[in-house]
Amino acid sequence: MRNLVKKKLKAGEASIGTWITIGHPDISMYLADLGFDWLVCDMEHGPFGPETYHFMVQGMLYNRERCMPMARIPWNDPIWAKKALDAGATGLVIPRIESAEMARDAVRFIKYPPLGERGAGPRLAAFRDPDYFATANDETLIVVMIETRRGVRNIDEIFSVEGVDACFVGPSDLTMDMGIHRKYSHPDFIDALDRIVEAGERHGVAPGMHCTTAPGPTNINEALKRGFKFCAIDSDVAFLREAASQALKGITASRAGEAEKVEV
Repeated sequence: MRNLVKKKLKAGEASIGTWITIGHPDISMYLADLGFDWLVCDMEHGPFGPETYHFMVQGMLYNRERCMPMARIPWNDPIWAKKALDAGATGLVIPRIESAEMARDAVRFIKYPPLGERGAGPRLAAFRDPDYFATANDETLIVVMIETRRGVRNIDEIFSVEGVDACFVGPSDLTMDMGIHRKYSHPDFIDALDRIVEAGERHGVAPGMHCTTAPGPTNINEALKRGFKFCAIDSDVAFLREAASQALKGITASRAGEAEKVEV
């Protein structure tokens, strides 16, 4: 396995992907073809079991060399980790990491012995890859989510854990935990973002965040300027709704005129 996302991040370059919440392989197939570095299937909140995720990765095989399949598993759990990895995930995003101990657990669940305890039974992950066992420990991307005040307080000890490659800020969850839900311009949230970026620079961990195109600190371009490297832009649902909304807005005047004629 060769993980182009991990290579970019280790070189200090930004890597851009998006979030998938619709459980159909056509979604991953079409999005993987557009130029994203990676796609994360949301197994925490989305309708994804191991079978569906397997099909989502199959949908990306045409672009396997340039768009990496990843997953956010529901929890820091060895069963979910190995199910997603065996289905072909080249990296995992682990929710709600708040301590070095939790980060060490994540690394242990993801790595093969002697570095961890992952069982040796890959399916789609090792398809046409005779070197998978030799490369998986080095190439699999481990991303810890920082979603709470405790996680921010313990950021240095979390980032000091060997094997942690990147982090991912969930802005909605973090601001909710801080008591300022979705107030992304709040000084406390801005301070938390800066602390995470600075800690990432100290420990060689790529900071990341879920971003949008809306103005403010979570805007994709603002996040990149701030120093974030592993960034998701919107999601499949956001793209679908935005495109459909724009299409409808383009015919609003015509539809209004038709309505007036009917009333007369």
